[in-house]
Amino acid sequence: MSDIEKVKQLRKSTGAGFKDCNAALKESNGELDKAAEILRVKGIAKASKKMSRSATEGVVVVTGDEKKMSMIEVNCETDFVAKNDDFIEFVKELSDLNNNFSSKIDDLQKSKMKNNKTVDENLVALIAKIGEKITIGRSKTLNIENSRNFVYQHSVIKDNVSKLIVIASLNTIEKSAEIDLFGKQLSMHIAASNPIALNAEDIDQELIDKEVNLIAEELKNSGKPDEIAKKISLGKINKFKEENSLMTQDWVMDPKMKVKNVISSLDISNLNINDFVRIKIGE
Repeated sequence: MSDIEKVKQLRKSTGAGFKDCNAALKESNGELDKAAEILRVKGIAKASKKMSRSATEGVVVVTGDEKKMSMIEVNCETDFVAKNDDFIEFVKELSDLNNNFSSKIDDLQKSKMKNNKTVDENLVALIAKIGEKITIGRSKTLNIENSRNFVYQHSVIKDNVSKLIVIASLNTIEKSAEIDLFGKQLSMHIAASNPIALNAEDIDQELIDKEVNLIAEELKNSGKPDEIAKKISLGKINKFKEENSLMTQDWVMDPKMKVKNVISSLDISNLNINDFVRIKIGE
């Protein structure tokens, strides 16, 4: 086999660039297996150096159907790489696997991809090839019995790859134009309004405590009597909860109504929102 054929074969099997393959073959005296191992080790070293950088760009990918649906965030350093064909191919296959593993990231990272290498191995190779820090971020699967999932994508890059994705789960198996429209509009509402939780009682206490401290700091030098300051503080906290709980948010399609009122107006027996997930790159 000629040197150029060896380089071509090594590039095909490792995904490394021409110069790196050529150098590895020289270092290994033309032995393909040894050259592949050299590239693997160098790839890990390159990836390690890049992990101290900031990766605030990337994509969100969704896979699944009305019964089971998952989304996963993959971060990189630049928007240019987020649209790279190799990157897109990797995240799409990763998303399919993520849905299979129900967003169990440890299992996902050890799982084999189409090239028979693990997700972690492919991630290292991709970092070495592209030259940017790439990390797997947030992930969630919605798989609730007797329910239907609805999805909304914003700033679509390609197919199921976007900058913002929402999945909303409704506890119904009924199929009708009315429910389909509500599911679609609900997903769009969540994308626009960014609720923290479904109901006020579901908001993390740590977030509420942080808001209480911010309000206390704001009122500290207001000169208002303690009794009035306490009432103002309570009112602000209640407003914070109302504005950040999905069920009590103003409905984007008609701000005169709350989300809970819209559900009631549909007059569909036992219709409720089970859960939702919203992931936006950069948040």
